[in-house]
Amino acid sequence: MTAEPEGMPTQGRREQIATLVSDRGFVRVGDLAETFGISRVTVRSDLDVLEGQGLLKRVRGGALAFERGTSRASRAGGIVESSFEDAMDAAVGEKTLIGRAAARLITSGESVILEAGSTTMATARALVERADLRDVVIFTNGLAIALELERAIPRFTVVVTGGTVRPLQHSLVNPLGAGMLAQINADTVFLGCNGVHPKRGFTNLNLPEAELKQAMISSAGRRIFVADGSKVGRIELAPICALDEADLLLTGAAADGQVVAECRDAGLDVEVCTET
Repeated sequence: MTAEPEGMPTQGRREQIATLVSDRGFVRVGDLAETFGISRVTVRSDLDVLEGQGLLKRVRGGALAFERGTSRASRAGGIVESSFEDAMDAAVGEKTLIGRAAARLITSGESVILEAGSTTMATARALVERADLRDVVIFTNGLAIALELERAIPRFTVVVTGGTVRPLQHSLVNPLGAGMLAQINADTVFLGCNGVHPKRGFTNLNLPEAELKQAMISSAGRRIFVADGSKVGRIELAPICALDEADLLLTGAAADGQVVAECRDAGLDVEVCTET
């Protein structure tokens, strides 16, 4: 980062901080202090203000990009839901690492449920990249994910669950979304979420998708959640399940370490995915 001239007005500095976080996905407090020639205390104060404005997410040691592309977002009941495309742009590095870790858990001959979402899309891409995988059957309610997996046919069999389209997420939900799920017994399900909390469990922004996630959990032997670090510690509107209903959480390095420890203390197996 290049140092800025001292004496910059507070509002201008905060606007530049918000832009840096949005562009880079994650920025550290120490780097911002050096860039703007201000104290870490002032940086933390600026980040608190920007988080209050919904421009970023405060995490230990810095800030994450939060709501991007609000022109493509959906607002209902006071909740802003990013589009699938905007979610794909956020925390790209973390999601790639999580997806690769998830794909390593699958072996040839398995059946998998992939729920619609940006981190499960990273999982789908990582599965396709595994040229050693054969005879994998994948069920998904994600239209974009099904198209991504098409490249792996005939190594993979890809089945779309059916249901009602949610255009913002390119996903299929109830009514008629859970009918096929009730008829299968998959080996593994990979699920995304908007919140992971040691006491409130896994939560989602909207009720229709949370309902379908619950059906997926009932249809799989192994339940794995994939969520970038910004989701850890958050609680959203719609409950998905308690921590003890999941076998594993794969998350990123930006996850709050204290919350991760509390989730582990509550009995959840958590793997923080980093470069090796």
